[in-house]
Amino acid sequence: MTAFNSVRFKVKPGRDEEFIAAHRKVERNWPGMRSANLIKTGEHNYCIVGEWDDVESIAAARPHMLATLDTFRDTLEDLGGDLGVTDPVSGPVVLELT
Repeated sequence: MTAFNSVRFKVKPGRDEEFIAAHRKVERNWPGMRSANLIKTGEHNYCIVGEWDDVESIAAARPHMLATLDTFRDTLEDLGGDLGVTDPVSGPVVLELT
């Protein structure tokens, strides 16, 4: 069943281009990943949304995702509370509207 993951980021002022460039360099052929889109949601705020074949593909890709995060972690601000520098969520599609 199709699944999605989403990760929210807040980039330090002056580091947006470096953050975006790091995503351009990411390996794009992780097994089960159908697409990924980086969205600017506000001033220095971004969200990446990935579409996957299933939740197992997301789980298998986590080591790759963490390794990728390590390449630009220093560009990120803490989101506050218990979140750290990312706010990740994922799960299966339960309703497709189109």
